[in-house]
Amino acid sequence: MTPQDVRDVDHWVFDLDNTLYPASANLFDQIDKKMCAYIADYLGLSHAEAYKVQKSYFREHGTSLRGMMENHHMDPGPYLDYVHEIDLSVIETDRRMNEALDRLPGRKVVFTNAATNYALNVLERLGIAHHFDGVFDIVDADYVPKPEPSVYDTVVERFGIDPTSAVMVEDIARNLRPAADLGMRTVWVMTDRPWAHAEAETANPDFRTTDLSAWLAEVVDL
Repeated sequence: MTPQDVRDVDHWVFDLDNTLYPASANLFDQIDKKMCAYIADYLGLSHAEAYKVQKSYFREHGTSLRGMMENHHMDPGPYLDYVHEIDLSVIETDRRMNEALDRLPGRKVVFTNAATNYALNVLERLGIAHHFDGVFDIVDADYVPKPEPSVYDTVVERFGIDPTSAVMVEDIARNLRPAADLGMRTVWVMTDRPWAHAEAETANPDFRTTDLSAWLAEVVDL
């Protein structure tokens, strides 16, 4: 991005998991295992069977939660509470990101398929919570996950975002396409998770990075 590009951005829309913290922290791996355990218990399946259900629902419905709600009428509240009770000690304060966000013009929001309390806890661990004007979570989305386009419309309305002066940052490539369709510029935080690369060609992100902290630092240094 050029200096003028940065000055023209009114809103930065950030995903949370594997985006604002590095995928190497393996935080989502903890959540993934708890999802499998909850589904196994709820459906009376072995963990191997529950894992297949979990992943098929993720592919077909956007989140395993949505699949469980639509196919088994599961109450999302206890599930979200359970899967987000994890060890956050692996998340370290990110001073470089904190400094970059401090210098980055424009309002900043988190748009996540997770729950707000969990998101705020992660942001606090990173030392960057004070930079964000709000969190739009899966409850706000009425449990309809990214990349459903209607949810992006709700985010834009909720925070008064002009998509043509906004940037969205995500680790899952397909989740960037609805943002681009609205007119946002997009940043793909690439990880080693194969499922995050699906539809990368059609998403066609404007920028790519494997280190968001370094990318943001470079942007503000422009």
